[in-house]
Amino acid sequence: MRNQFRKLLLVCFVVKTIAAPAQDEADLKHFPSGSTPQEIGKLVANHFIESPHFNFMRPEPPKVISYPETCTWYGALGFAKLTHDKVLLDQLVNRFEPLFGRDSAMIPVPDHVDYSVFGSVPLELYMQTKEPKYLALGKRIADNQWAPPSGPRVNAASWRYYNMGLTWQTRLWVDDMFMITMVQTQAYRATGDKTYLDHAAKEAVVYLDSLQQPNGLFYHAPDVPFFWGRGAGWFAVGMAELLRTMPKEHPDRARIMQGYLTMMSSLRKYQDAEGMWHQLIDDPGAWPEMSCTGMFTFAMITGVKEGWLDKKLYGPVARKGWLGLVKYINPNGDTREVCEGTNKKNDRQYYLDRKRNVGDMHGQATVLWCATALLR
Repeated sequence: MRNQFRKLLLVCFVVKTIAAPAQDEADLKHFPSGSTPQEIGKLVANHFIESPHFNFMRPEPPKVISYPETCTWYGALGFAKLTHDKVLLDQLVNRFEPLFGRDSAMIPVPDHVDYSVFGSVPLELYMQTKEPKYLALGKRIADNQWAPPSGPRVNAASWRYYNMGLTWQTRLWVDDMFMITMVQTQAYRATGDKTYLDHAAKEAVVYLDSLQQPNGLFYHAPDVPFFWGRGAGWFAVGMAELLRTMPKEHPDRARIMQGYLTMMSSLRKYQDAEGMWHQLIDDPGAWPEMSCTGMFTFAMITGVKEGWLDKKLYGPVARKGWLGLVKYINPNGDTREVCEGTNKKNDRQYYLDRKRNVGDMHGQATVLWCATALLR
């Protein structure tokens, strides 16, 4: 009787195994319930709508819109577009409208990379609504980024970079790659004016030549030889956004693609068993960090979908990254284990000791970017 029971169990197991479809580790379309991009994106976007303006440095309300909020806003707009969510779009428009009136002082003065990136939001709003006031504001910020240096932040380096044909806001920190190129890329998408694309491409090449190391990763700055996760993440996202927009014949495309592919090859080796990347990418003693994981996952999803990356090789990495990422999202849509705002410092312990925030929009933004990339 016992042997017959064992045989019955074996038959059931074999039948079940044959009947169950094998999980495609490279599948970027189908995810378990509760982890689909539609569900997660909606959760995080709705939480953004109900959240006050975000000050990533201090507990009091911000005086201007911060760049983490800008990036989350941009991600929510992309999600609304791809899900055809008119209600969400209207809510995102309504969040912006006071900036044309009582809250106009919250529009950042575009004299620094962290402030200029704000222009990407009105430019996205213009592309979705066709309201000229959004285009006017976004173009003004994008144009100012390449105008002659002016204001209290100007120094000798500002003029040196400006005379090289770069924005005077250049400072060769790895995060600048996104902050500078995103608004220029958005201005090109909104207007079709190739000048904006050329600005972004030239800046990207200079940053690649200055910061990327032979292993494909990026120093935080030329004088800070640490592979900080989110810093490199900004570069990964910036390259992916630029490459998916550039015509194939653009003279700088090959150089940027080379930098992107070299980085993705290196990152694949540093993903941990949970799907995460760490605060210092190559440091086994560093903690898993949520925002850089989202950024690298976005860059890989985009590469697989665009055909730049081998799906069999990178699809599993991207899928694992997304499934790892969603475990760091609380039921209300907040993200955890997000590195606080970080300046450069030539000190390993400085990076390891950074606060691990909950509800930091550096993290929420990357979730929305990934959800959008999966749906694109």
